Amino acid sequence: MQIKRQAEGKHRGSPLHHVVQWLKTTTTNSYIKGVKTLGWKPFDKKIWHRNYYEHIIRNERAYQNIARYIQENPIKWRTDKFYRQ
Repeated sequence: MQIKRQAEGKHRGSPLHHVVQWLKTTTTNSYIKGVKTLGWKPFDKKIWHRNYYEHIIRNERAYQNIARYIQENPIKWRTDKFYRQ
């Protein structure tokens, strides 16, 4: 029996957009169930943005910039023009 090896660098598993679609669907359905059965606050419009943004981190500097953004961005939410309490 010959074992086929995956080509180096070739993607295995579900494409990212399928994973994101599954995550959005599952969490939205769970939230709707929570609204109906647990008294959670209903949401206006949509829970998720229509698309998502992906970025390949190619070096240490890019990683540091993205990590800093992730850490500091929540601090800025209250000053965002779209922020609602």
